[in-house]
Amino acid sequence: MKYRLLVVDIDGTLVDKNGIVSAEDKAALAQAAAAGVCVSLCTGRVSEACRRITRQLPLDGYHIFADGAIVCNPEQCREVYVRPIDPAVVKQAVEFAKEHDIELELYSSTKYFARRETWSTGAHREFFGIEPTLTDFDGLWQRERIIKAGMAVTNPAEAEKAKHMFRQFAGSLNVSWAWTPAYPDVNFLNIVAPEVSKGKALEALAAYLGVPMSEVMAVGDGNNDLTLLSTAGLAVAMENAPDEIKAVADFITLDVEHNGLAAAIKKFVV
Repeated sequence: MKYRLLVVDIDGTLVDKNGIVSAEDKAALAQAAAAGVCVSLCTGRVSEACRRITRQLPLDGYHIFADGAIVCNPEQCREVYVRPIDPAVVKQAVEFAKEHDIELELYSSTKYFARRETWSTGAHREFFGIEPTLTDFDGLWQRERIIKAGMAVTNPAEAEKAKHMFRQFAGSLNVSWAWTPAYPDVNFLNIVAPEVSKGKALEALAAYLGVPMSEVMAVGDGNNDLTLLSTAGLAVAMENAPDEIKAVADFITLDVEHNGLAAAIKKFVV
């Protein structure tokens, strides 16, 4: 089978515990691109939080950001698919978070908003390379198109607050728990519109590129990759993925610390 589209998750798949893309993975992605394969990232991050990565790699096309809320070419500022959160729901979520002392964060396609400096803003600045815009959230949903909200859960108390919020907004928001090897004890929560998923975004991307799903290979490791792997023609899970992700995979490669992405590319693509 000739795979024409390779879709790659970032944290835990492409990026290791030190926030680094290995030389082996870089070389394999370059080989795939040189062979005419379209390589796209598919991540819970927004595009600005991927700049450090995309500048290292032959990635000048379209990518899936914000857990599937937007498909775009960030270099050309071209969107082919976007599903923002309803402004009325953003307003309700902001008010609920303020009332219950929850550190909610908001993202447009280009900006990251926080109400104050926290552990999470520091991590975003240092690890993800994205500078927060500190602002009062009042009326922000009227001034900005919010495509994703987020929370960083660093302790049990924050986890309980997060669960309380998700119960409150069940049906109005879709929530996934993501992680990065650099912060193994922290859950980064991606909060998007209810119809959003990586799988639906992949369908939109493949249709735009004119690639049948049978010619799409996807590689991932997190719970938010479930719909991505379930949709792709060939699903590859990392060895460091949880069992429920491995269960939907066609192939399980090595873990991220042992260049599992490169191994999968060499086996199926080049």
